Amino acid sequence: MTELPIHDYYPQASQLVYGCMNLGGGWNNNSVSDSDIKEATAIVETCLAHKINVFDLADIYTFGKSEEVFGQVLKSMPSLRKQMILQTKVGIKLTPTHEVKQYDLSPEWITKALNNSLKRLQSENVDILFLHRPDPLMDLDDTAEALNKLHKQGKFSHLAVSNMHAAQIAWLQSATTVPIIANQLQMSLEHADFVEETITTNMKEGCSSGFPRGTLEFCEQQNMQLQAWGSLAQGKYSGNSSDSPTEAELATSKLVSQLANRYSSNANAIVLAWLMKHPVNIQPVIGTTNTDRIIECTKAGKVNLSREDWYLLFEKARGHEIP
Repeated sequence: MTELPIHDYYPQASQLVYGCMNLGGGWNNNSVSDSDIKEATAIVETCLAHKINVFDLADIYTFGKSEEVFGQVLKSMPSLRKQMILQTKVGIKLTPTHEVKQYDLSPEWITKALNNSLKRLQSENVDILFLHRPDPLMDLDDTAEALNKLHKQGKFSHLAVSNMHAAQIAWLQSATTVPIIANQLQMSLEHADFVEETITTNMKEGCSSGFPRGTLEFCEQQNMQLQAWGSLAQGKYSGNSSDSPTEAELATSKLVSQLANRYSSNANAIVLAWLMKHPVNIQPVIGTTNTDRIIECTKAGKVNLSREDWYLLFEKARGHEIP
């Protein structure tokens, strides 16, 4: 079992995280149906049977239905709660419920959103509370006070952030007594800026990297778990190609398929293995609702890409060799 930073808090946490963004019947106003609950139950049972025990939610996923359907699963099988690490996120307000899409990390909204999430999840607490996006209007001391209060009330056990750079995390940590144990960022073979910002240091092209410089190193220094959302690149390299794939996409997909054969594995596992090869020990978040694909993803831990194959995948995905 790969040693992860999160193991300091949850020793049995799986390296793969199941992302529940698509549970609940879709991003619409339809009510949760029996078929939605049946699908979620099958997914949860598949994950646990294949040793994926970290489940990632957010208050906005399918407009709250993701948490609602997950809560229905827990209600019907309450014993499952002890087998899993449950994390959810707060901090985004969506239209049309709100007049304009916005981020809100005010004490009032964090408290309201978390309480609503717990109600939908039919759980007294979550293991990890994520702040979904940085809010430019956040008052640091007020937000930290609210987080400390909710933590003391037992509403969440550990704090984490999503889509934040090193300085933002350090700033938040300076005001709250609750340790920040994870940062969830977009990282994949397609969105490989976390590698680009490393190799393009002292180069003009490094200025175009979307990944905040120094964040990877900061998180590792703080023994903070890095989680990767969008880790499968929407299946772009493993069978779900876009309508007009680029030459780089076609070349990468072809190489992924070749490596799947070479390593006696499958394309999904190869794409994830590329992420998991990185020494910071990333936790990829997978969001497919196809149980067969979930099982394929669990094979990633058995793939140890060679250095040459890792760099070759990176080169194909970026479209040209490294500097």
